Amino acid sequence: MTGGLNPGLGLAILRVVVGIIFVAHGVPKLTGGMEATAGYFASLGIPAPTLAAWAIALLETVGGALLVVGFLVVPVAILLALHMTTGIFLVHLANGFYVIGPGQGGVEFNLLLVAALLAFVFVGPGAGALDRRRVGDAITA
Repeated sequence: MTGGLNPGLGLAILRVVVGIIFVAHGVPKLTGGMEATAGYFASLGIPAPTLAAWAIALLETVGGALLVVGFLVVPVAILLALHMTTGIFLVHLANGFYVIGPGQGGVEFNLLLVAALLAFVFVGPGAGALDRRRVGDAITA
């Protein structure tokens, strides 16, 4: 990888911030928002809405924490990107592009998260990731 002052550090910063965002959205679901989340999923016609709510809450919370520490980054990023893409089509697309401003609740935030998650899939987790240490250990072993 070329260019930039420190691409590994840049990816690490992005990975940690994206992970924190997902944890911040998952923890409230797990700590009292599960019924509301399941009800919202039911209103969207999602089958087994309670099971789906638990799966999403755990994915956001545990997956976000895994991103923060840089463990299992690629599979977690793929799952979270699928989750965000589903949200785009089920909820946000009908609201337009902007999250705030001309239209509210649009796709822009989800789209940004999907792009960041795909960057981890294609480029890697960046500096300080536990995945890097695992791969490094395997290469030197």
